[in-house]
Amino acid sequence: MTTPRPIRPDLDQVVDGHDLAVELAFAMKLATAADAVTLPHYEQRSFTLDWKANRTEVTEADRESELAISDLVLAERPHHGLYGEEHGVVGDADSPWRWIIDPIDGTSNFVRGIPVWASLIALTHVEHGPLVGVVSAPAMGRRWWAAHGLGAVAATFTGTERPCRVSSVASIAAAQVSVTFASGWDDLGLTGELVSLQQRAHRARGFGDFWQHMLVAEGAIDLAVDAVGLMPYDLAAVQVVVEEAGGTFTDRHGVRTFESNTAISSNGLLHAEVASLGS
Repeated sequence: MTTPRPIRPDLDQVVDGHDLAVELAFAMKLATAADAVTLPHYEQRSFTLDWKANRTEVTEADRESELAISDLVLAERPHHGLYGEEHGVVGDADSPWRWIIDPIDGTSNFVRGIPVWASLIALTHVEHGPLVGVVSAPAMGRRWWAAHGLGAVAATFTGTERPCRVSSVASIAAAQVSVTFASGWDDLGLTGELVSLQQRAHRARGFGDFWQHMLVAEGAIDLAVDAVGLMPYDLAAVQVVVEEAGGTFTDRHGVRTFESNTAISSNGLLHAEVASLGS
C-alpha cells in the first residue's frame, strides 16, 4: 500500500492507548453488520418510508442499521461514545473517543432504488478529530476505508483492493468537478459562483453525497463541492478517507473540520479555486 503524505505528523498509529489498526478492523466489522441489515431491505424493497421533522426521509433500515452498530459498540467498546443520525448519543458521553455514524447516507437514493447510498462509520477523538473511517456501499459492491497513518483503500465486494490516491490535476481547465446544488447555496448567494466553477472545468457532474468525495480520494475526479446543510455524521468518515488519500477536506471557509454545514474535497492542488466560497 502506498503511504499518503501525513496529515497529522504529530500522531502515531497508537493514540491515547488505542491502536488505530485495531479500531479500523472493528469499524470494518461494524460496516459488515450494517450491510447485513441495509442490503436485504434495499433489494427486497421491504421498508416503509417516514419523514423526520426536517423533512428528510427515514426508513426502518436506517434505524435498524444504526441499532446494529450501536449494539456492537456498546458491547465491545463500552468506554466509547456513539453519535448516530437516528438515535443521537449513546454509550459513554464523556469519553474522548466517539463513533460517528450515518446508517444510510443517501436515503433518498435508497428509497428510490438508486444504488448510490452507504453506511458511514468514523471513530473520532476529542483532540485529534476523525482518525478512522469506513464508507460501505453494498448496493454498489464497493467499500472504502482509512485510518490515520495507514493510508486509504478502495475495494470491491468481489475481493479487489487498491490504494486510494488523489489526482495530480493542477488546473480547473483540466479538472473534473462535482457540485451538489441545493437551496442553501441560493440562500448564501453563491450559486452563480458554483455555475462559473463548472463552466471553467473540463467536465462537471453532480455525483452527490459520499460518492463524490470517494471519487476525489480515488483520483477519478479532482474537486467536489457538497450541499449546504450537512451534519457531522455526513462528513467524519469521508474526511478520513480523503485525507489519507492525500487530499484536502475543508468547509467552504477553508477550515479543516467535519462539524460544518458545508464540505469541499479536492486533490489539494485545486482547493484555492473555491476559496471565494467562504466570502
